[in-house]
Amino acid sequence: MQTNISAKKSQHILGLVIVDGVGYRNFILSDFVNQSLNTFDEVVIFSGLPSESFGMQEQSNVRIIELPVFQESGKTWFWRKAKEVAHMQLHKDNFAGIDYNLQKNYPNTKSKRALITKVIFKITSVFHSEKWINRFYRYQVNSFKKNEVTKLYSELLKREEPDLLFFTHQRPPYLAPLDYAAKELGIKTCSFIFSWDNLPSKGRMAAPFDSFLVWSDLMKKELHYFYPETKNQSVEVVGTPQFEPYVLDRYTSSKEDFHQKFELDPGLKTICYSCGDASTSKNDPVYIEVIAKLIKQIKLTENINFLVRTSPAEDGSRFREVVNRFPFIKWNYPKWKLTRKDHPEPWSQRVPLPEDLIDLRSLLEYCDLNINMCSTMSLDFMLFDKPVINPNFGTEENDLYDDQKYLQYSHYERVVQSGAVATVKNEEELLREINFSLNNPEARIKEQKELLKLQIGKPLEETSQRITETLKEFSEA
Repeated sequence: MQTNISAKKSQHILGLVIVDGVGYRNFILSDFVNQSLNTFDEVVIFSGLPSESFGMQEQSNVRIIELPVFQESGKTWFWRKAKEVAHMQLHKDNFAGIDYNLQKNYPNTKSKRALITKVIFKITSVFHSEKWINRFYRYQVNSFKKNEVTKLYSELLKREEPDLLFFTHQRPPYLAPLDYAAKELGIKTCSFIFSWDNLPSKGRMAAPFDSFLVWSDLMKKELHYFYPETKNQSVEVVGTPQFEPYVLDRYTSSKEDFHQKFELDPGLKTICYSCGDASTSKNDPVYIEVIAKLIKQIKLTENINFLVRTSPAEDGSRFREVVNRFPFIKWNYPKWKLTRKDHPEPWSQRVPLPEDLIDLRSLLEYCDLNINMCSTMSLDFMLFDKPVINPNFGTEENDLYDDQKYLQYSHYERVVQSGAVATVKNEEELLREINFSLNNPEARIKEQKELLKLQIGKPLEETSQRITETLKEFSEA
């Protein structure tokens, strides 16, 4: 037995924490695992998804361990919430996105949880310095360190002995006890900053990880601003695996296959409307209907195919009326499989099939124009040199959901100011920009490339190799 332990300790082991379907997409469907095995002797995947959802071939040096689901106690929730709200209180005056999310978190009901939340808001309106935020986190740790699931996390890590525990997301609450367990065992932790909007529009991250991977120099600067202690930590710019599948041969398809699959007229150009999720992009059905009417009324300068891709986070049921009213619209419902329903965050349990990445890449490559409401998909289409329009008709004054507020979020305000996209606030502007973009597809190419360079600091090629080599360096530091 002693011999086995010694042999295991001679191995370089990467602990990979996958928390949801997007993390699965970014780190399992990219080249990350294969590249990790060129750098580490073994990869142990600690999964917030059911182990059977991975569908990976058995490999002696890749194992999947399903994490027990951590349920917060009342005390843990209180201190975690205080930490997050205090972070937003600290930064609300300088960042519209954080201010909006702070307001959204303030309860309007009179339930017990709502009343406690109001108390948290009252406390953190005064006590929200970095010192207090860190104090709230210490109280949070004290509330969960004796939790049975925390102990299970510790036992798993003690058994597997990873040299580094790599978190592919920095926000889910149950990562805090996992990070704590690692630190108690002397295991180094590293977190990838999950998305381009997470730092300037969201609350406090789950835990004070030891090191960080970021998309760009811009994101590194943001990390240092929101988390001053990271100035003394290892932070490396690596790009993001989110877009790496677009340069991998296994996800390519032909233009003929694209037209055939979505039943499109190969003689026409194609407009793609890509939806956000129902909570933040509530006006999607309105914009789809407006575009459909413009096509039906022959107001565009040419005949067109119209294709809609819904959000992977929903089932598309909110579009039933639009589907019935405009049968000429073609629909792409993302192929994301719901792996389990009995989970605190069921949406996180939706996992993409490889076929969906093939579909998505074909949309990006062969559609002629993208329209979306201020989503990351703007970047996806720019990577294929496609023009992008962002409709934002909603205001506080009209009957629509106020989506013009997103134009003030710092991460998207930068996009608008760059000139890389066209933002439109009514039907007339939308019609004008659709016709302009179809006739002048390269009008914003220069601005798009400059924005991509700012937001994605490294080439898409060899992203996974770059990440794994950096993780190896972190594990040996």
